[in-house]
Amino acid sequence: MLNTQVRPVRDLRNKYAEIETFLENHNPVIITKNGRGAAVLINIDDYAEIEEYLHIKYVNEKLKEAELEAGKPGAKWIDSKKVIKKLRDKYCGL
Repeated sequence: MLNTQVRPVRDLRNKYAEIETFLENHNPVIITKNGRGAAVLINIDDYAEIEEYLHIKYVNEKLKEAELEAGKPGAKWIDSKKVIKKLRDKYCGL
């Protein structure tokens, strides 16, 4: 379970070592300014996992959209070799 800490923004300057230790243990830190939430700090590895999850979620959503589109009556299909050639021409300059 995550152990979240709430710290004022001045602690970034004055007590960064404490915050860094907390982040190393994969615990988020909420930074406040004038008593209100301003930012959340997380471990860089945790951030990378979140980014990867969001990318996979995005790709899955797009694949689902493509499957729905392909299942519609009158959907046009293109030969896979033509698609690959078109992509190579566009992105690889081959």
